[in-house]
Amino acid sequence: MKFGIDRLLEDANLRAPLAGKRVALVAHPASVTRDLTHSLDALMACGDIRVTAAFGPQHGMRGDKQDNMVESRDYTDPVLGVPVFSLYGDQRRPTGQAMSTFDVVLIDLQDLGCRIYTFITTLLYVIEACAKDGKEVWVLDRPNPAGRPIEGLTLRAGWESFVGAGPMPMRHGMTLGELGHWFIDHYKIDVKYRVIAMEGYRPDEAPGYGWPIGERTWVNPSPNAPNLWMARAYAGTVMVEGATLSEGRGTTRPLELFGAADINARDVMAEMQRLAPHWLGGCKLREIWFEPTFHKWEGQLCHGVQIHCEDPAYYDHEAFKPWRVQALAFKAIRRLYPDYELWREFSYEYVFDKLAIDVINGSPLLREWVDDPNAAPGDLDAITVPDEQAWAAERAKYLLY
Repeated sequence: MKFGIDRLLEDANLRAPLAGKRVALVAHPASVTRDLTHSLDALMACGDIRVTAAFGPQHGMRGDKQDNMVESRDYTDPVLGVPVFSLYGDQRRPTGQAMSTFDVVLIDLQDLGCRIYTFITTLLYVIEACAKDGKEVWVLDRPNPAGRPIEGLTLRAGWESFVGAGPMPMRHGMTLGELGHWFIDHYKIDVKYRVIAMEGYRPDEAPGYGWPIGERTWVNPSPNAPNLWMARAYAGTVMVEGATLSEGRGTTRPLELFGAADINARDVMAEMQRLAPHWLGGCKLREIWFEPTFHKWEGQLCHGVQIHCEDPAYYDHEAFKPWRVQALAFKAIRRLYPDYELWREFSYEYVFDKLAIDVINGSPLLREWVDDPNAAPGDLDAITVPDEQAWAAERAKYLLY
């Protein structure tokens, strides 16, 4: 499989339209070529591309910023000498001086295939800024490691945020290049846009379902995205960021697990199985103990559940429903501990007047289902399945592979 960055570097014809133009790059630590050269270094070494600026999204170009609303600053790369502008600081959109530094921007970001992962919002913001200033946008496409499956409620009108760039379900099943086409159509953006597509991307083929297992090294696109299995589970486990439970930050397997010091994980797993065994297919749940070294429940022994989706012996790509698995865990905890303070109250991704769990889900519908003692799994399916079906129909014309 060839990613967009590798095709651009190998093919002079693809690069030809960049001749004589100032080029900027949006990248992060996972923006690497096949031989693990960072894309910024590789482009700077390419004699017929003039790189004049770079941009880093959330967590920074270097990937050093850990958590929600930990901002990065502008700086000048000490080796390459180009300015690196932050898209996660005082501004989350490129403006002013930064926009004056380039004619074409190349976006080379490894996404996780989830609406809440902020790199797709950064894509939208860069497209909008470039449309306003008459700049070109090129996406150097990369795989969606979560593959093509669709899952979750569609973001409702009025709930747009930095973790909600538009009305799509939690697991959208598209690549960044494909999403760019959808954003342009959906928001009616007039911009010059091009995708340097991948070669050999087959998102429906086992075992990687689009991720080239054994061909490409996984590099963390953000500090708590350590492997493919996390990417598969993320559309569910990311919701734990809006709960008082730990999502495993401060452990070596973040966002593959959940737990707390004051729950009995065996009881939770049993209740999940009793409530909706049909939601638990395609993965394996395992009781665990863990003690976070930082973040929620720091230094406290937690009882929890790890969601395993790595072994082909039990992983079923189509059957695995991470969003429903995590929703069911919340529901089980609410039934076992009716008064449990499950929802975390804090400022989440620059939204200060709404519960984080609602911002994450793009509406209060998931939380209301969890908290309603009379609501059953079928009630959540009744409002979610139509959203998923509608998205499948809507996205079809934008799929490039």
